[in-house]
Amino acid sequence: MRVDKITTVVLGEMKKRVEKIVALTAYDYYTARVLDGAGVDMILVGDSLGMVVLGYPTTLPVTMEEMIHHTRAVSRGNRRALLVADMPFMSAGVSIEETVRNAGRFVKEAGAEAVKLEGGAEIGAHVEAVVRAGIPVLGHIGLTPQDVLVLGGYKVQGRSDEAAQKLVDDARALRDRGIFALVLECLPAALAARVTESVDVPTIGIGAGPACDGQILVLNDIVGMYEGKAAHFVKRYADIGKSMKDAVGRYADEVRGGVYPDAEHSYQ
Repeated sequence: MRVDKITTVVLGEMKKRVEKIVALTAYDYYTARVLDGAGVDMILVGDSLGMVVLGYPTTLPVTMEEMIHHTRAVSRGNRRALLVADMPFMSAGVSIEETVRNAGRFVKEAGAEAVKLEGGAEIGAHVEAVVRAGIPVLGHIGLTPQDVLVLGGYKVQGRSDEAAQKLVDDARALRDRGIFALVLECLPAALAARVTESVDVPTIGIGAGPACDGQILVLNDIVGMYEGKAAHFVKRYADIGKSMKDAVGRYADEVRGGVYPDAEHSYQ
């Protein structure tokens, strides 16, 4: 069912209707225009911009100022999709007051309509405080990239019975604290299905199988604009990176060969 504006309430209704939620990342105005025009339901300004836009080796160096800058740009290009901003490493979870203050900056300064916090039951008080301040929260459990140093790398989570049960418990705890939806990253498909069935808020999978209520991927990955080996769960739908490289190569050849600009592309 097409609606003029996606809200957190709309996403909850989509879960009830068993209608899949489409989510992608965006980091700039033009990309937001494209995604919004294509009917994407949720746009996440992910801290993944640190790796695919800013060239950092991980998401950890990303700052609040960088996230606000990019979120503000995306907000100018978005109309229909729910706009969620990722709270970067150390911007949340240190103190409740700081978490709420930083979440508020995304709404007041950047135009975000919700924020995403990584972590399970241990950040429940922070989630509740942000929601109480009037800011919707998207949860995120499983592989949480901001914990990459503790996790020892980017690995599938929840493989043991104990780890799987903890993820189910975390999902329920976050639901009880007021999240409107929950990202499940890099979980076995059967476990993601179990988590999805255990909570009444939408689950958004990334590398978590088909049973989630929706899916999210990094845009740069699916259109071929990111060098390096893609994760196992990434499906590439275009190779824009190669097309760009070919176009730049042709332009360089024509400039060096005196072909461009020709009469057609010059003022007479």
